[in-house]
Amino acid sequence: MTASVRIEVTGHLMLDGERLIEPFSLTPPMGWTCLLGPSGAGKSTLLRLFAGLDISARFEGTLSVPHRVGWMAQADLMQPRLSILNNVMLVEQLAGRNPDKDKAQHLLAQVGLADMGDRMPDSLSGGQRQRVALARTLMSDAELILLDEPFSALDAATRAAMQELAHAQFAGRRVLLVTHDPFEALRLGDQIWLLANHQLQPVPPLRGTRPHSLDHMPLAMAAADLIKRIRGVKESP
Repeated sequence: MTASVRIEVTGHLMLDGERLIEPFSLTPPMGWTCLLGPSGAGKSTLLRLFAGLDISARFEGTLSVPHRVGWMAQADLMQPRLSILNNVMLVEQLAGRNPDKDKAQHLLAQVGLADMGDRMPDSLSGGQRQRVALARTLMSDAELILLDEPFSALDAATRAAMQELAHAQFAGRRVLLVTHDPFEALRLGDQIWLLANHQLQPVPPLRGTRPHSLDHMPLAMAAADLIKRIRGVKESP
């Protein structure tokens, strides 16, 4: 992993002459920072800002992020003509770096796909494809990992398993997860923010070891309360 650097975004975002996000300061600590809120609130825009990607909004402020970040999205973005192993190494190749084949094979084993490197993407299930995407993200050896709803298209059981796998594999890194799922945010989040009414609003995380057990009663109760809070934002004039 790269040497530790300060990771912080401070400022505000403008869209079509109006504030998309009021003045804010976001410094993801070690562990999982979860960002949720209604569609169109600016969650993905904020994530792209951390990634150094183009955004439609205008940012005014200061940005301090690592040169190298990991990115994992809802779409697995696998190239159908490349083997699974070559898909894991692809981002490193596109970045002009020489990927370590042994490392890629080791990462496939870590995500439960040992001895599957020669297979093609169309032979995998949705959950297996996301495991490949997870291994590819780990190849970057980045301190900051950006996740844009990577588990939302999976069935409930596979989603829960992928949450646990990703939490284990991204240990020791800063992770910023955009999600629409309050249950997921509360299950994983060391720090949780609700982006609503153009503001980043803190949400108290649950106490205890993460990821929280699926049958953890405080998790279900807190998720229900958070859903009500988000519904109130969406239904307000």
